[in-house]
Amino acid sequence: MNSHTVETIDWTHWKPIDRAVIVFVRRSPHILLIRKKRGLGSGKINGPGGRLEPGETYLEAAVRETREEVGITPHELRRMADLSFIFADGYSLYGEVFLGDSYSGSLVETDEADPFWCRLDEVPYAEMWEDDRLWLPHVLAGAYVSGKFLFDGETMLSQAVSILPAPESGSAASASTKT
Repeated sequence: MNSHTVETIDWTHWKPIDRAVIVFVRRSPHILLIRKKRGLGSGKINGPGGRLEPGETYLEAAVRETREEVGITPHELRRMADLSFIFADGYSLYGEVFLGDSYSGSLVETDEADPFWCRLDEVPYAEMWEDDRLWLPHVLAGAYVSGKFLFDGETMLSQAVSILPAPESGSAASASTKT
């Protein structure tokens, strides 16, 4: 793995072991973040999220995972990023990132996550995955991001990030949730 870079991977034939979602809910001038309590990235700060269940869409997983981890239901979610990760230990993950500006319910701490609101200009990137500082600011600014990352444990070895124009309303990247 040490000689590999994201440019040397055959991404057209790549199949991730797991598929997952991350959700960021804004309440201007704040964003909802969590301190993850268990699993991959335990102890790090991120948005609510997790792996897809069999037969579940990315959007369905985004809503379910947010409800399970922090007790709120996000609405008007927009798909804002696709991220592919390969780890030196053989694990691989494909994730989609959603952004929403409204929600219902009350925020609660769970055994998965300790949620908190953070000012958009004070996002604690030093306590997040190393790749987050490369793509999350663009997502929060409204751009669409496509990223590919190689990691050895928590250390990023190689990356390629493409910043694209924001998806238009009604496009394949936009989705609405209602409960």
